Amino acid sequence: MTQDLDTFRSETRAWLEANCPPEMRQPVRSEKDACWGGRNPDFQPGQKEWMDAMASRGWTVPDWPKAYGGGGLSPAETKILREEMAAIKARNPLNSFGISMLGPALLKYGTEEQKLEYLTKIARGEIRWCQGYSEPNAGSDLASLATSAEDAGDHYIVNGQKVWTSYADKADWIFCLVRTDKSSKQGGISFVLFDMASEGVSTKPILLISGYSPFCETFMDNVKVPKSQRVHDENKGWDVAKYLLGHEREMISGMGLASSGGNPLLDGAIATIGLDSEGRLADPLLRAAIATFEVRAKAFGSMSERFIDELKAGRAHPAQPSMMKYYGTELNKSRHELMMASGGSDALEWESEGSRGGAEARAWLRTKANSIEGGTSEVQLNIIAKRILELPA
Repeated sequence: MTQDLDTFRSETRAWLEANCPPEMRQPVRSEKDACWGGRNPDFQPGQKEWMDAMASRGWTVPDWPKAYGGGGLSPAETKILREEMAAIKARNPLNSFGISMLGPALLKYGTEEQKLEYLTKIARGEIRWCQGYSEPNAGSDLASLATSAEDAGDHYIVNGQKVWTSYADKADWIFCLVRTDKSSKQGGISFVLFDMASEGVSTKPILLISGYSPFCETFMDNVKVPKSQRVHDENKGWDVAKYLLGHEREMISGMGLASSGGNPLLDGAIATIGLDSEGRLADPLLRAAIATFEVRAKAFGSMSERFIDELKAGRAHPAQPSMMKYYGTELNKSRHELMMASGGSDALEWESEGSRGGAEARAWLRTKANSIEGGTSEVQLNIIAKRILELPA
C-alpha cells in the first residue's frame, strides 16, 4: 500500500508540474483570482486551462465517484493530491457552492438521475450555484421560513423571498428551502433546485460597507419548479438542510487556513514597516502579534487535517463543523486586522491604483460578515457548549 501511494505521489507531482499554468501558482489577491465556472464565466488567464485539466482527471472533486465526474481517489490519495498542490502553490482549480455544499447533499440524498444530471456538471465547472436559505424573518431561526411551494400536480409554484443569497446575481441555479406544509415547522420544509433564469426569479444586490455586493435579495413570483427537482422526500428537506449546513460551515472555516503562495500577512508587514538590523520585522509588538497568529493558524491547520481524516473515516463528531466554522472565521478576521494594522493609516486608502482600489481595506470590512454567514458565532458556540462540552442548556 505504501509503495502504491509513493507511486501515486510521484506521478501526481509530475502531472501537476506539467499541467498547472504559471498564473495558477500565484497567491489569490482578489475575488477575480478565484475561478467559479458557470454558464457565463469571466475567466482570467490560466483559469480555464487549469480547471479543464483538473476536471479531465476528476480532480476538481477528487474524492467523488468517477461515475459523477470525480476522481474516485481514496482519502489517502486525496490528501496526497492536496499536499502536492500546496507544494507548488497551485490554486484551487474551481470554487463552487456545488462542490462544497450541494454536492455532498446530492451524494447522500439525491436520486441516481439527479446525481448524473447535476454532479457531473458541477465537477466540470459548467453550472454555478447559490443557496436559498435565509429570509428576512428567518435568519438564525431558519426553520421558520415562509417561502411557499404550492402543489400543482407534477410541479410546485414557488413564491417568497430569500436574503443574503451569495452571488445570486451570478449563479445559474439555486438550491432552495421552501415550505410545503404549514402545519409543521421543521417537518414542513422541502429542498428544491431550480434555474435562476426561470420566469418569476429576480435578484437585487445588497450593498455592504466594503462597497462590494456578494450578497443579494432573491425574489420568487409564481416560479414553476418540477417535482423531479426536489431532493429527498417532500417535507423532509430539513434533513438535507442540516446535512448541507455542516459542509457549508466546513467550507467557511477554510478562511482560517493560510492561502497558498507565500505569506501575504508577513510580506505586507515587511514591505510597509521594514526589517531591523537582525533581519526581523522592525515593529516588535506587531512581530509578536503576527507570531501569535501564525501559531494559532498552524494549530488550526492541524485540527482541520485531523477533522477531515475523521470525517472521511466516519468518526467525526456532528458538531465539529461548528468548532471549525467559529475558529476559522475568527482567524480570518484576525488575519485581516493584522494586515490593516501593519499598513497604518495608509491601509485605509480606498480608491487609488496603488491600493488596487482599496482591496485590503474592503477585504477587511468584508470579513466582518464571516461571524454571521453560515450560522452566527453565537449559534456555533451554543452548539459547541451543548453538543461537545455537554453543558446544561
